Amino acid sequence: MSRYLVLLRGINVGGKNLIGMPALKAAFEADGFSEVATYIQSGNVLVSTSERGATLVPRIEAMLSSAFDYPASVVVLSRAQLRRVVEHAPDGFGTRPERFRYDAIFLKAPLSPAQAVERVPVNPEVDEVTAGPGVLYFSRLIAKASQSRMSRVIGQPTYKQMTIRNWNTTTRLHELMGE
Repeated sequence: MSRYLVLLRGINVGGKNLIGMPALKAAFEADGFSEVATYIQSGNVLVSTSERGATLVPRIEAMLSSAFDYPASVVVLSRAQLRRVVEHAPDGFGTRPERFRYDAIFLKAPLSPAQAVERVPVNPEVDEVTAGPGVLYFSRLIAKASQSRMSRVIGQPTYKQMTIRNWNTTTRLHELMGE
């Protein structure tokens, strides 16, 4: 059995695609996943399965679309992939929460970090974005947050191939994966 993190995109945001965590957990269990656990309302699900990672995305998206009647999109990470995301963060990333907001922008294949970093708008006086393993690390000055271009990411065509988690959530999920 392998452990995976499933990041659902676009649920419980702005009153759309509302899915309760008990129902989400039940749907994964009914589809044969074990050791299912959810973390906060933004669509973070930890599962165990004997299946390999590459087959999981279409299976989970079909299951979620059927169970909750919405066009599901997920990013699935193994323990090793999530460990790389945390370990390869830029120097100092996440260490000054009183000054910066930190986010991990997880990318759905086939979007590569090199492609994504070119398409994410930044204000060089406020924002910093760095490509990592299957992720973009995005930080912005809290004092100038209203000048950040982070909100413009949502308007980009490539946004449909991304899901965003704050850095605290990302590192907590890493801990929950048993790393």
